[in-house]
Amino acid sequence: MNPFSAIAASVIPNPTPVVPAQAGGLLTILNWASGIGLVLGVLGVIIVGIGMVIQLQRGEGAQAIGKLGWVLMGCIIITGSAGIVRAFV
Repeated sequence: MNPFSAIAASVIPNPTPVVPAQAGGLLTILNWASGIGLVLGVLGVIIVGIGMVIQLQRGEGAQAIGKLGWVLMGCIIITGSAGIVRAFV
């Protein structure tokens, strides 16, 4: 083993992340925002589904598939936002 790597391993700290007690209010707001975002995402899927039914009756159903993709992509981003942030921090 290299003697410099042993010294570096003993000098470089390895901190564990801890949420400060003062962040309780911020975490509550983030939880509410995430919940509201998911509810709006489900509502968006329902609205796009209704639009697809109406457009299928007129023969224009393929145009609504793109809208459904955008809504589902938003739901995926909202659901995975904690993991996305954790990957960069």
